[in-house]
Amino acid sequence: MSPSQTVPTANKPLKTLLLNPPSFENFDGGASSRWPATREIESYWYPVWLAYPAGLLEGSRLLDAPPHHVSAAETIEICKEYEFLVLFTSTVGWEGDQRLAEAIKAANPSIKVAFVGPPVTTSPDKALNECSALDFICRREFDYSVVEFAQGKPLSEILGISYKAHSATGSKVVHNPDRPQAEDLDAMPWATKIYKRDMDVTRYNVPFLLHPYIALYSTRGCPAQCTFCLWPQTLSGHAWRKRSTDDVAAELAWAKQNFPEVKEFFFDDDTFNIQKARTIELCEKLKPLNLTWSCTSRVTTDRDTLKAMKDAGCRLLIVGFESGDPQILKNIKKGATVERARAFAKDCNDLGLVVHGDFILGLPGETKESIQNTINFAKSLDVETIQVSIAHAYPGTEFFDYAEKNGFITNTDAMMDAGGHQMAHIEYPGLPKEYVLEMVHKFYDAYYFRPKAAFRVIWKAVVNRDVPRLYVEAKAFLKLRGERMKMVKDAKKLQGKTPDPLSAGA
Repeated sequence: MSPSQTVPTANKPLKTLLLNPPSFENFDGGASSRWPATREIESYWYPVWLAYPAGLLEGSRLLDAPPHHVSAAETIEICKEYEFLVLFTSTVGWEGDQRLAEAIKAANPSIKVAFVGPPVTTSPDKALNECSALDFICRREFDYSVVEFAQGKPLSEILGISYKAHSATGSKVVHNPDRPQAEDLDAMPWATKIYKRDMDVTRYNVPFLLHPYIALYSTRGCPAQCTFCLWPQTLSGHAWRKRSTDDVAAELAWAKQNFPEVKEFFFDDDTFNIQKARTIELCEKLKPLNLTWSCTSRVTTDRDTLKAMKDAGCRLLIVGFESGDPQILKNIKKGATVERARAFAKDCNDLGLVVHGDFILGLPGETKESIQNTINFAKSLDVETIQVSIAHAYPGTEFFDYAEKNGFITNTDAMMDAGGHQMAHIEYPGLPKEYVLEMVHKFYDAYYFRPKAAFRVIWKAVVNRDVPRLYVEAKAFLKLRGERMKMVKDAKKLQGKTPDPLSAGA
């Protein structure tokens, strides 16, 4: 059989496994996360992207290996039962995913293998030339591309894929024309039905969400132009497409009935509430369901929209504040200001909406002074919880192009440590990467070791009966903190110098 042909049996599609692969221990990446890494605290997002083709293919299975603690050896054994493997890869997990695919192919030589995800979108030739196990890769959205292959369409006729064509004179990489983005999102299957079929929802934990929770999308794409953000630039695109509010409400009603143990539903859209009229319309249809739900949000959301969300059962917003330095916000094209962020946080507090704030250190223009500005800014906002990340320049993003052009990337392969945790790999003049790593933990210390913030975390755990969960998370965080601080200390010794630490507690 040539690599451009597939032969489904008895008019059924190829038996397909959609895989979020095993990787580093407790790794949350690939189909699950816009920011793939092993977290400070063990946590997992849902592989929503893989759920759609899984729902479109009869006889398929979605295997989310990391949260279900399925090992590489077990995955290889499972793949012996399938004819077609779709693996969602990430920049951080690429080398391990390649080795896994080759081992799967060795154990089951007849299986067809396709990779999907940002790395193969940005570097399809590299992927196909490096990984001998690949039959093809999908660029950007892949729902219908993998379905068409499983249903027997020749590779040469499938839009949005790249593959190697072989001839007597050799082989060459072929890039088929791009596939138009999916517009009719109501035609997609409900991700929650695949969760019910294939996954254990109690395995998914995010520290600031109620447990267990379920995540789903109500839209695709993000019109914002943030230079560092991975998925809009490499997967979902900037065109904002939405499901009908009736379809979203119907799925939530079904999920509430079929997952009585779930305490919270999370809209993991790139930008859930960017359109006021649509958000308010959806809230009117969610309100009768009496659900607890949370979502992503931009600080540009106005008070009326926030109130409608709160009245409809919204509990928490994940908000990318990113930086407290006005110039950095301009540099990354955030489309927001420090002043607007303060007003937004006040509105949320007044309305009783909980905010989880995301911040990033090491963005373009970062200095020791701007890091202190961001720490002070975060403390002044005083949101419920925060996450502090290290800026990663992923290939395919405007941030990567900027950092590469200016020689700021110290080592593309140094995005993570041996355990998959984030490491600083960008260094600006006067701002050593070890300093940025050190300041991540000083940021956390300055924020959470305030009596008010510490009491709030403990009190919430008591109220939600989550004290054992808090203990496990605190223990994991402090362990990683100690390991990273030792790493910073060792690096300083090797350099023979010690950067003057900024007073994070000011």
